[in-house]
Amino acid sequence: MIKTIADALAAQGYETLTAVQEAVTDPELTDQDLLVSAQTGSGKTVAFGLAIAPTLLGTDERFGPASSPLALVIAPTRELAMQVARELSWLYAQAGAVVTTCVGGMDQRTERRALDRGAHIVVATPGRLCDHIKRSNIDLSELRAVILDEADEMLDMGFREELEFILDEAPEDRRTLLFSATVPAAIAKLAKSYQRDAQRIATVGEAKQHADIEYRALNVHPRDTENAIINVLRFYEAKNAIVFCNTRAAVARLTTKFTNRGFSVVALSGELSQQERTNALQALRDGRARVCIATDVAARGIDLPNLELVIHADLPSNADTLLHRSGRTGRAGRKGVSALIVPPKMKTKANRLLGWAKLSATWDAAPSATEVMAADEARLLSDPAWSNPAPEDAAGFVASLTEKFTPEQLATAFVNLYRARASAPEDLTDPGSKDERPRPSFGPSVWFSVSTGRNDGAEPRTLLPMVCNKGDLTKDDVGAIRVQQDHSFVEILASSADKFMNALGPDRVIEDDTIVTRLDKAPDLPRGPKPGGNRGPKPGGKPHRRPAYDPDAPSAPARSRPARTESPAAEARFEKPKSDKPKFDKPKHKHADKPKGERPPKSHKTERSPMKPGAKPKPKSNGEEGGRPKSKAVWKKDGPKADAPRAGKDGKPKGGKPFKSREENSGGAKTYKRAGDPSKRFTPPNKIGKPKNKGGATTPRRDK
Repeated sequence: MIKTIADALAAQGYETLTAVQEAVTDPELTDQDLLVSAQTGSGKTVAFGLAIAPTLLGTDERFGPASSPLALVIAPTRELAMQVARELSWLYAQAGAVVTTCVGGMDQRTERRALDRGAHIVVATPGRLCDHIKRSNIDLSELRAVILDEADEMLDMGFREELEFILDEAPEDRRTLLFSATVPAAIAKLAKSYQRDAQRIATVGEAKQHADIEYRALNVHPRDTENAIINVLRFYEAKNAIVFCNTRAAVARLTTKFTNRGFSVVALSGELSQQERTNALQALRDGRARVCIATDVAARGIDLPNLELVIHADLPSNADTLLHRSGRTGRAGRKGVSALIVPPKMKTKANRLLGWAKLSATWDAAPSATEVMAADEARLLSDPAWSNPAPEDAAGFVASLTEKFTPEQLATAFVNLYRARASAPEDLTDPGSKDERPRPSFGPSVWFSVSTGRNDGAEPRTLLPMVCNKGDLTKDDVGAIRVQQDHSFVEILASSADKFMNALGPDRVIEDDTIVTRLDKAPDLPRGPKPGGNRGPKPGGKPHRRPAYDPDAPSAPARSRPARTESPAAEARFEKPKSDKPKFDKPKHKHADKPKGERPPKSHKTERSPMKPGAKPKPKSNGEEGGRPKSKAVWKKDGPKADAPRAGKDGKPKGGKPFKSREENSGGAKTYKRAGDPSKRFTPPNKIGKPKNKGGATTPRRDK
């Protein structure tokens, strides 16, 4: 191992390397492409930093002047990219490496200036790196190694095209290292396309997922999911905890609620700016915040040294997300707890996720308020403050307290002050109980009669606002509302009855002549189904009720139908009366009564009926009076044109009937052109004289 790298590891406190770190530093793999899979928290960032060190430095111990980048690390999220940059900075600090980041949400001009000054290692997210490449802000010609961290997550996030574009722009003789917690088929395909004889490395720790994490599945009532999270946080009192939600809205809601309950909370979601997300993680590392409410944006690669508790407020969508969420704790040999909040409807999904992830969880109820208080007492009694001596400057104050107060008073004050530092636990409902709580009793009441009922369209939803608005009441003052056919009954608290009557006034009218009357006692309301059911009451007033089925009751005798009588009177009842009218009363044709030989032929040449007296005949097409012009069909079949053949385009006669000119045909009288003439086509009155505009978009001007 290079001396400067070994010194950096020793300064950071590394005594032994993890399994994945030892595997990638094998001298036989110095120039090989690698496809590495290892569980979360196994030190993959330091592993690929050690793997590329011989490629970047060779036999040297320090880097030369920075110019074009020698190594490129691509991470799926901004937080992971910033974390990788911090890890590589201390690993290559003594070697003089310049590490630069290019991530979304940061000022692109600042990143461009940093690239112009030169860098040995660039850590970037796919989208921002593609922008810099397309803008020619970064030169990849000197690259010696490309590392894809959490490659499976980048493919799940839809960065396949960006990754292929970046790898195509990189030199072909580079080393390509893919690091991922899992190696699905998409990762294997990507490795086959862009790696040369890649060596597959799978550490032994991958066989058993998250051995240092205790999984607990907590059954909670649907109403108590948020209260259960509060009790879990109070029960464990972890130095750092992450609560994972599926949506940004849930993150905002829980952040507000937990802040109001006294927890030191920060939020982490995609809607926050990069500066806000960086400050949130730094607050967790510094101890200024203890709880982080986050979406799955924090499920990959985030390393918080003091993170001891992960709570799944919403169950993840798949087993990989469950593993990556839980992998934020129990890292590098530390212990952690992963708690799943499981309402009754989500129990099947929780079992399915645990089975897919090959995990076993302890099923139990969420910590109750009593259990939280017991845990507080145990932490209080085990606090080292009991054995630590009093500070020298507080010795006099301690003596005065013991003289002034009794031991019981001192213990009471100490417990009160201790409990005031934390939020009080919540009382939880039994997860197996029904969701609906029993309605409390209404209390002493007075009944009123309202002169409107079902016949007037009255309903409880219309009577309630009417009574509340006019009677100066709230809905809590009104009890049962029973609507009858022509009136209704309303129950009102006895303490509000006088106020209700005073608000109505002496007329006791609430709306549209609806009068309210106070009753001396509760009305005698019918119980059970309405009389008559859907068919209405019987004539005697008794409701229609179907008798209960009795299998031992004797069956009713079969009904016998009397034989049909054969008397003439009975036959007459079923005989259909005959009518003299025809079956179809269709009007007769005017020639229906004539014999068939005397009927006129069905032709257009039939004689017309004589004209009415005083009517003037219309001129014919041949100049004669009496009648309309001949139709086109008649004009084609007979008339003067039948003597000449039809002319063609060349003026020679065509086959068919002869054709005469307009003057020869009409003899000076007004005639109609034949149907083939385009001048005969109909033109609307408002279109006469308007020129046609076939090609242009503008309307031509009419000549003046």
